[in-house]
Amino acid sequence: MPARYYRPFAEWLARRGYAVLTFDYRGIAASRPALLPGEDVRLRDWARVDMAAAVHAADRRRRLEQHRQGRELGLLWVGHSLGGNAVGLVPGFNERVDAVLGVAAQVAYVGHWSGWARVQAWTFFHVLLPVLVRLLGRAPGRVLGPRAQDLPAGAALEWAAWGRTPGFLFGDDSLARQRAYDSFQGPVHLWSITDDHLFGPAAAVDALAAEFSAARVERHHLAPQDIGAQRIEHFGPFRHDLGARLWPRLLERLERSTPRLAAQLLPAPPAAAPSA
Repeated sequence: MPARYYRPFAEWLARRGYAVLTFDYRGIAASRPALLPGEDVRLRDWARVDMAAAVHAADRRRRLEQHRQGRELGLLWVGHSLGGNAVGLVPGFNERVDAVLGVAAQVAYVGHWSGWARVQAWTFFHVLLPVLVRLLGRAPGRVLGPRAQDLPAGAALEWAAWGRTPGFLFGDDSLARQRAYDSFQGPVHLWSITDDHLFGPAAAVDALAAEFSAARVERHHLAPQDIGAQRIEHFGPFRHDLGARLWPRLLERLERSTPRLAAQLLPAPPAAAPSA
């Protein structure tokens, strides 16, 4: 999704007292020109380079604000889908980030789906993504969801390969030395959406929660009827029309359980870095 999709949520966070950074991965939306002609990018590159750059920038801003305000401030990472499930690959993440909010962030291995949705997921990872990349050199955004961007070939093929692999990125031996999920010790709040059948079933979110073995993990479920909505699905949690009913639910318990974030209740609130 383009960073502009998250702008209403970012503006809401800013009114709540956060300094907010959103960003586009290389090859996506405003960062499309960052990929040079003939260059490709994988999901791991977005985590290891792009996410890492965002964390570094947010932490630098946080440190400047701490010096200016004369007190400690928290750094919160908000990750939607990949933005939440890839955080353990990000260099320097555990040392800089105080808390993680994952929305529909999951271990997207096809075995975590069931019923007809499993058939759809199997077809998506085994057939649709590989064939589209072979035919078009990319995965068109229109097959992914509303307002989704075209995926570069490397990102689409790695997503497909992980989706076919038991454990998803946790089953990729080439990442064994890069994964650091088990050493993050802050609060991790992971939300599944009950009508997100295609991208984030509860079992897939549960599997991600299990990887944060040293963290203070809380699992939450959100149904459309909880907020008086007809549907939310995978791409709905950051819709502007749902914000007032949904976003406080995502933040309130996490803020209360994180002292540095709780400081935002004071006149000068803390910094945050949601990912797109």
